Amino acid sequence: MEIRDPVHGSIHILDEEIPIIQNNFFQRLRNIKQLGFSEYVFPGATHTRFIHSIGVMHIGTLAFDRLFSSKLCNIEVQRLRETFRLACLLHDIGHAPLSHSTETVMPALLDLQIPVQFQGGKVADSRQATHEDYTIKAIVDSSLAAAFELVKNKFGVENQRIAELIVGQSLDDAYYTLDGINYFPLLFQLISSELDCDRMDYLLRDSYFCGVSYGNFDLDWMLDNLDVCVIDNQAYLGISERAVVTFDDFLLSRYHMFLMVYFHYRSVCLEQLLLKYFTAAPNEYCIPANIEEYLEHDDHFLMKALRASSNRYAESIVSNQIPTKIFESFNESQLVTLEAVQDYLSGQNIEYIRCSSTGRLSKYYQHGVQQSNKYLIKVIRNFYGKGQRLYLDINEATDLFFKFSSSHAVNRLHCNLNLLSVAQRNDVLELIGNTFEGS
Repeated sequence: MEIRDPVHGSIHILDEEIPIIQNNFFQRLRNIKQLGFSEYVFPGATHTRFIHSIGVMHIGTLAFDRLFSSKLCNIEVQRLRETFRLACLLHDIGHAPLSHSTETVMPALLDLQIPVQFQGGKVADSRQATHEDYTIKAIVDSSLAAAFELVKNKFGVENQRIAELIVGQSLDDAYYTLDGINYFPLLFQLISSELDCDRMDYLLRDSYFCGVSYGNFDLDWMLDNLDVCVIDNQAYLGISERAVVTFDDFLLSRYHMFLMVYFHYRSVCLEQLLLKYFTAAPNEYCIPANIEEYLEHDDHFLMKALRASSNRYAESIVSNQIPTKIFESFNESQLVTLEAVQDYLSGQNIEYIRCSSTGRLSKYYQHGVQQSNKYLIKVIRNFYGKGQRLYLDINEATDLFFKFSSSHAVNRLHCNLNLLSVAQRNDVLELIGNTFEGS
């Protein structure tokens, strides 16, 4: 089967993969928009997690074939290749309607009854489930399991190993080991890291459909310069030193997309209204713990609930009406003013919405120090003519992590101006120094 994608062109699907794509769990992604409320700002942003997931699989395949180019005929490599392709394809299969906001009405993880091996070997704690938990549940313990029969028979793929690649914890290193080298770290990095296939696709795709250029980067050059770094019989993702500038551009593209698209005040405020709706009308919408019932829950299902509600927050979302943005802060001095206005509104018992968006160049590095990802991307310095290679940590090859080590925070206050008296309005204007946003 061949899919025509406006971003990547022709994407080929194996016959054995068709039952997975045609399964109701994957088809559900047709009705979940990639950017949630962003289409209220960028009308072209109606693309879905369905085509994004296929795009991630396409980029993942290009990356895998580059890294294993001399071994693709090996039957064990083919098994890893197909396992990895499906991890790319299914990484978002448990995603909730309208982006991440809906996760606040997910049940406790205990109620989801994920197999114990995906709970770190312990009984599920009392934390709330996330879309990643629903992804694992769908892959290893749902009616989707029957769709893996063809890939299992032809390639020896185990759906549990697909789930392991997504969560980043291997229970059977032998499955990922070839000629004494464990490739699990490398494959997981391509699923989730500073340079993963998910980001490579959504930056290009979101830019295309939003009609902006912030997320563009040189995908071909990046893929052509990927390499395998073997350290202590563990394979890690590496890039050639000549592609470091492209990597910098990739990081900055994502950073700019957050500031200019993902943090747009209107879509962020709509998400806050949705959270207020869930709090004010707790019995009107919730996400079921039963994974088969979860199939119904897409954007259309949630929007139907919002349209049927008489709750004022739901009505605001449906009509795309948000309270006026009265102040916006981008630095510490502006934040002081914002909090003074917020304190005033609180003291006057005037309802407001505060939207806080924080963007960091890297979630894995803070102040130039690695934070949470145990698998570091390496930069490869080749000594041509000598056949030698030197591996550098990525933050040794670029100073971008140091330059952008602090997070960039945008805080906004929204308020229904009709709730303010003339005197209150004058007080607010005085507090913000007559820099009223009014937009």
